[in-house]
Amino acid sequence: MGRTQVNRGAQAIIATAALVALGACGDSTPQAVVEAPAVTDSSDAAPAVDPVAPMDYAQAGSWLCRPDQQDACEQAATATSIAADGRMTREAFAPAGDPPIDCFYVYPTVSRDASANSDTIAGPEEMEIARQQAARFGAVCRLYAPIYRQVTVASLRKILVGEEPGSDRELAYADVKAAWERYLASDNQGRGVALIGHDQGAGLLTRLIAAEIDGKPAQDKLVSAVLPGAGVEVSNSGSVGGSFAGVPLCRSADSVRCVIAWSAFRAGEGPPADTLFGKAQTAGRKVACANPAELDGSGGALKPMLPVTPVLFDEVATPAPWTADGAAIETPFVMLPALLSAQCVDRGGVSYLEVSVNADPADARTDTINGDVVVGGKVQPQWGLHLIDMHLAMGNLVEIVRRQGAAWVKGQASATALPPEFHKQQ
Repeated sequence: MGRTQVNRGAQAIIATAALVALGACGDSTPQAVVEAPAVTDSSDAAPAVDPVAPMDYAQAGSWLCRPDQQDACEQAATATSIAADGRMTREAFAPAGDPPIDCFYVYPTVSRDASANSDTIAGPEEMEIARQQAARFGAVCRLYAPIYRQVTVASLRKILVGEEPGSDRELAYADVKAAWERYLASDNQGRGVALIGHDQGAGLLTRLIAAEIDGKPAQDKLVSAVLPGAGVEVSNSGSVGGSFAGVPLCRSADSVRCVIAWSAFRAGEGPPADTLFGKAQTAGRKVACANPAELDGSGGALKPMLPVTPVLFDEVATPAPWTADGAAIETPFVMLPALLSAQCVDRGGVSYLEVSVNADPADARTDTINGDVVVGGKVQPQWGLHLIDMHLAMGNLVEIVRRQGAAWVKGQASATALPPEFHKQQ
């Protein structure tokens, strides 16, 4: 089967490399699926915004997802599971009614606004990426996802051709920081929270954790942080000492106050010398790799949830059929049990998640997966599988956050049960 192809306007994807080099972590994840909910007219939905000050997150319209409103994270997120013999099973999905923890999600670079920084209104691209990367976590946590004025794809195009983009990364961070502060003050109410982001979103959360959570009271509330595709760093000798002083890599699905981070590449190829991901930017450090397919006890077996048909970006063509006979898929996502596996590799100064496709002649499913950037018919190996970092392990991640949430709640209950004398001694 063929890999994802880039048609016209390939600059919108390749320009992301420039943003990664700047440390803001851009992304153009293949967007998928059928229609997203309609966005209301800006005169009704957009709160008044100072062009310099952070957005006002007391306004409902400043949030892409909240548990108290019908929004992007409550779109249909059903999937078709395809067995090795080609049998298809529709997997229903509904968010939990009263999950024990929260999730704070920051989406990657998807905005197609013409401005250097996006506006304050959620477009179909923001709505759809929330379905792809966040909706499934609704099974284990209440979802909070702020709209923020991110660096846009239009800005990346200018970076690619050497023009001044005019984008303001500080504005994007100020928005995310303000949303986090509002969440803590008005919504958290002592609950545990998992931070989730990819690429630009993960980069902003990495900065937020380092400045506002690591070693501060808010760290007690941290269930975990899921930060793929952002270049989180650790020291060469351990799991901390890089991006964070006191927030280590997760060692199991029962670890809490820890980080899960990776950048995915195909097995047998690996990152080239000019890779965009997996290389630390600071001497004495390496890029973090915590394998979701090991943390959840799956023995390296990935549990992907891949978009069936990317439709929001012209640059990405329709994927090849998921089965040998090209059977139609009626759900927005597809699952492929036992087809993919992964292991962390640390080689030649590059750390990454190596993804294998375990197809054989008897397997009725695709013999490869989409996810590469391809320009002029040629795969761009420096990207690896960055476009689908989150999609590759969605099933693993939801299970990990579920278990981490339970461990956090149990830990809080145990701490509360300790006698007052213990707390005084601490």
